[in-house]
Amino acid sequence: GGGGCLLGGGPWGVGRVLPSEWLRVRGGGHRLRPQKAECRFSNATGREQVRYLFRHIYDRTEIARFDSARGRFEALTPLGEPDAEYWNSQKEELEYRRASVDRFCRHNYEIVGPFAHGRRVQPAVTISPTKDDPLSPRTLLLCTAASFYPREIEVRWLKNGRRATEGVFYGEELHNGDWTYQTQVMLEDTPQRGDVYACQVEHASLQTPITMQWEPRTSDSARSKVWTGVVGALLGMVYLAVGLSLYLRSKKGKGAIGGLGGQVQGKRSISSPLKDSASGMLGFSVVPSYGTGAPRGPPHS
Repeated sequence: GGGGCLLGGGPWGVGRVLPSEWLRVRGGGHRLRPQKAECRFSNATGREQVRYLFRHIYDRTEIARFDSARGRFEALTPLGEPDAEYWNSQKEELEYRRASVDRFCRHNYEIVGPFAHGRRVQPAVTISPTKDDPLSPRTLLLCTAASFYPREIEVRWLKNGRRATEGVFYGEELHNGDWTYQTQVMLEDTPQRGDVYACQVEHASLQTPITMQWEPRTSDSARSKVWTGVVGALLGMVYLAVGLSLYLRSKKGKGAIGGLGGQVQGKRSISSPLKDSASGMLGFSVVPSYGTGAPRGPPHS
């Protein structure tokens, strides 16, 4: 089989080739098994180092591998021991694998190495708030750093300017298949009014860290309730003022009428005896008198 080589960041660049390959197995013949080949490059010591790994997978578990640094197959699980022993006994197989470090790794490194080592892609950073339970005050803040290269990156959460350490969950750096990576870091917290959250990202492609801020906002329904309460309070104050004004006017009018009635009740009546000359009957005349003065005339005789 054949394939390309993909370089990664860090002290060891990783290139994956040959997702599957025919491999000679015990009992003769060939069998198609899930395989994964990697080319790893490093110049951390100032000297170029190239390493070829050929992994053998069974039921999603790596059971054996060939490592060019060792020059032979090695078993990683008891299930892989018989296969590793058999492959190590096959001289042709060992020579083929040992030559792969030059045929696959170094050959591809000369082609893509200069491009990969100088490549820098800045991450795109976003914050996504969500809630597991709509009735719960706790909020999940998800910071995503996407499409960056090389792989090494540092993502941290800040709360009111200080690094958050509780409720923080880190995801792995995932390969996108286009020479870039992505990762996510989640913060679970209960935001309060005035809290300011920030996701800060440091990467080799950045001269200064990227900082994205997020502040808790009042929902539309909550804002609607607040405005309803404000309008209701204003209308209540208006009705109260109008009612109080009408009450005071009514009270003032009743007070004026009551004062006039008091004056009428304060008038005094004085009866004077009268004598009818025709019948000889004796009667009385009533003469109103204001104040406390004497009667307005002497009684008739």
